[in-house]
Amino acid sequence: MAQLIEKVDDLTQPGLHVVGKELEPYYQDLYDHVLRVAEWTDSLRDLVNSILETNLVIQSNRLNIITKKVTGWAAIIAVPTLITGYFGMNVPYPGFSHTAGFVASVVTIVLAGLILYLVFKRNDWL
Repeated sequence: MAQLIEKVDDLTQPGLHVVGKELEPYYQDLYDHVLRVAEWTDSLRDLVNSILETNLVIQSNRLNIITKKVTGWAAIIAVPTLITGYFGMNVPYPGFSHTAGFVASVVTIVLAGLILYLVFKRNDWL
């Protein structure tokens, strides 16, 4: 019966019996080692992929923090620019040609800048 099964195997899978029966356990052991190395390689590939994705997430978070800080400072700088642009016009405005107008513009610039700084600092933008 065993010889019949071997002959059937030879007919269904021709050319696969290159190694003798006495060496098959060694090749099976080698096959197991190759499978283990292939699985280990796949797990390392997944690990490297997750490390790269983590690095991208960290870079993205760092960029978001820097963008918030730059935006906060730009808003603080925009207020004095707006006020000096308004008081620098060549048309009459409240306090035109008076010291009170200059003092009002300076006080407004300082207060608005300080308020924005405190708000952004409290919201962790600066």
